[in-house]
Amino acid sequence: MTPTTPATPGDDELKRKFREALDRKNAKQSAGQGEGSGHGKVDHAQGPRAHAKMFRRKSGG
Repeated sequence: MTPTTPATPGDDELKRKFREALDRKNAKQSAGQGEGSGHGKVDHAQGPRAHAKMFRRKSGG
């Protein structure tokens, strides 16, 4: 088998179907994400950071 010759006649059809599915997936992802948004999909994943976290030392013995 050479790289340019498919192993079976169905390989071309299978590759074409996967390529079309991948193209649809990529088109859907790029359409949902705006160019000028400035950030990715995740926004405030750990909650808003309105204030700094305060650490307190335990008192007592």
